[in-house]
Amino acid sequence: MSGTDTGTGENGPEMVQINLRLSKAFLEDIDTTWEEEGFNSRSEFLRYAARDAVKHPEFSREGWKQIAASEHELRSGDDDLVSRDEVLELMEQNDDAE
Repeated sequence: MSGTDTGTGENGPEMVQINLRLSKAFLEDIDTTWEEEGFNSRSEFLRYAARDAVKHPEFSREGWKQIAASEHELRSGDDDLVSRDEVLELMEQNDDAE
């Protein structure tokens, strides 16, 4: 992490700039995703993803992947809606497998 630039936002807490190295292919996936999901910027999307990972550490990585894939399928019209109970059951199965 590099704190190369800091500043106090007018509407929020102090923001710190960091440097992050990603493969070009992964960055392209991120760019496609944030645009398709309606985020205003890449930074907003990455802050949202990081915040969720920190606030909900009880979710397994595989569980997050399944949720993201299911949400993408729903938004693209490729899948049927699932209930909250079905999602929780899938997450419990993932936790048991680990």
